[in-house]
Amino acid sequence: MIEARRLHILRAVADHRTVTAAAAALYLTPSAVSQQLAALEQETGHRLVERGAKGVRLTPAGEILLNHTNAVLAQLERAEAELAAYSSGAAGTVTVASFATGIALVVAPAVAALARSAPGIRIRVQDAEGDASLPMVLDRQVDVAVAVEYRGAPPADDPRLAHVPLYAEPFDAVVPVTHRLADTAEVPLAELAKDAWIGPYPGNPCHDVVILACENAGFQPRMEHSSDDFRAVVALASADAGVALVPRSALRGMDLAGVEVRPVDGTAPTRRVFAAVRRGAEEHPLIRPVLDALGAAARL
Repeated sequence: MIEARRLHILRAVADHRTVTAAAAALYLTPSAVSQQLAALEQETGHRLVERGAKGVRLTPAGEILLNHTNAVLAQLERAEAELAAYSSGAAGTVTVASFATGIALVVAPAVAALARSAPGIRIRVQDAEGDASLPMVLDRQVDVAVAVEYRGAPPADDPRLAHVPLYAEPFDAVVPVTHRLADTAEVPLAELAKDAWIGPYPGNPCHDVVILACENAGFQPRMEHSSDDFRAVVALASADAGVALVPRSALRGMDLAGVEVRPVDGTAPTRRVFAAVRRGAEEHPLIRPVLDALGAAARL
C-alpha cells in the first residue's frame, strides 16, 4: 500500500529538483526525505529518482507515479475541502421523505433552488406517505418528512418533532361526467351518501380526511375501490365506478376527460401539509436551508 505522505514527498522532490530544497519546503530533514523516497521505491518495486550533478530527476517509473500522484493528491484535497465544509455545515446530505404530490409541489422545486443557493447540500428524496414518513424521521431513517395532518398523527407540540407548516389545500369532488351532480356548481357531500366511493387505503392520511368529511356530512362512505394513486382514483371515476374526493394539487396535469371536478359545497375538506424534523434539528446548518427552501416553494 502506497502511503499518501510519501507521494507528497515525491512531488516535492519533482518540483524542487533537490532533496535539500524539498526537505526545506516540507519542514523535514534531507535524510528524512531520502528515507521516505527509499521506502516509496520499496513499496512500488521501482527506482523512482536519479541523483546527478544538477540535482534529482525522476525516472520514467517516477514520472508515471507522479501523474497518478497529482490525481490522488487532488482528490484528497477535495475530500479535505468537503469535510471542512461539512464540519461548518456548508455541505452534506439531507434525506427527505414525502408523499408523491408533495414531491412534485414543494420538494422538487426546493431541490432545484438548493442546487443554486447551497450546492454543497445534497438532497436524497424518498417517496413515502405521511403516516410512514413521520416514523421514519423519529427512527432516524430520514432527516425531514413532508407529511399531512391526520387523525393519530403526532401533534404540532409533540416534544419529539418540530413542525413547519407548508401549505393547505382543499379536496374537490370528482364525479363521472354522467353523474347526476356533474352539472352543479358545487357538490353537497350529503348528496353522495348513497354513491359508491373510490379512495385511498386506511392508514393513508387522505383516507382520514375523506372519512371525516363524510362523517361531518352525516354518513359513512361506502368504499368500493381503494388506491393510494390519485390517477387510478380518477380513472375509476371516469369509468363510472364511483365518486371521490381528491386534493386539488393532485389533479394538476391529470387526464380529466371522463370526470367533472367540482368544489365541495360549504366547508371543504382540507389537506394541511407540513415539514417535520426531530426537535432540536430544525436549526442544524444542513437542515435549516432545506426547511427554508421547502417553505419558499410552498409559498410559490
